[in-house]
Amino acid sequence: MAKQRESRWVKVVVASIVRPIMRAVTKPEWSGQENVPRSGGVIIAANHLSMADPLTIAHFLYVAGRRWPTFTMKEGVMRIPVVRSVAKSTGQIPVKRGSTEAIKALGEAETALTRDGCSVIFYPEGTVTRDPKLWPMVAKTGVARLALSTGVPVVPLAHWGEHEILEYGTNRLSLFPRKRVRMKAGPPVDLSAYRDKPLTGTVLREATAEIMAAITRLQAEIRGEEPPAVPYDPKQARQEKKPVEEGGKDTDGDRVEGGDNGKAGAA
Repeated sequence: MAKQRESRWVKVVVASIVRPIMRAVTKPEWSGQENVPRSGGVIIAANHLSMADPLTIAHFLYVAGRRWPTFTMKEGVMRIPVVRSVAKSTGQIPVKRGSTEAIKALGEAETALTRDGCSVIFYPEGTVTRDPKLWPMVAKTGVARLALSTGVPVVPLAHWGEHEILEYGTNRLSLFPRKRVRMKAGPPVDLSAYRDKPLTGTVLREATAEIMAAITRLQAEIRGEEPPAVPYDPKQARQEKKPVEEGGKDTDGDRVEGGDNGKAGAA
């Protein structure tokens, strides 16, 4: 039986505050909202551009999708007193990374999806994109695992424009003039090829790639640009850019000599 996770009066208060603010600082352009099911558990898988986009995504989902947004939120954010109270009252799910609590959070998300019929928003990348041109990057496999284990649909959601409101890595808000924020939801990702397979690393990575490809295609349509053929991989980029100073150690721990420029790259 579905359980009401949110306080109705807190939802009314939050919506009455957030909606006028979003109308005042953004010029939303929404499409694909018909792909968001009006009831039942659904995973909304979105790209991550800025610390501002949880608000724009929530605005889209609540107004256009007619669903209450449930986020998986960093546990650190939940330590902020007012945020913690509001988040708990509106059914948000805290995630503490690098601990058994992360597994607990996935269990709570599964309950929200299967028992409570919630629309749960995930950022499969796990953090704001580090792609130099802000395309979606290689993602983690948690969303695919949850989708395949629960059978709930995964609706891809792409957006563009929030980086002009709050660029990642800065505290500089640019609210005026109003920024155009484009949002597009696609039809559920077809994961039927993976449904009856064991949840091996290979299966999860392939299913994750399908989800991210759907998000990337939507963002390419929004931007009117061609996405990169291969998504940005921050781990690989760090390995490729990591320099070894002259006289330092290579990855095997041996001394290395610098090249013509006094440095040698470490694989």
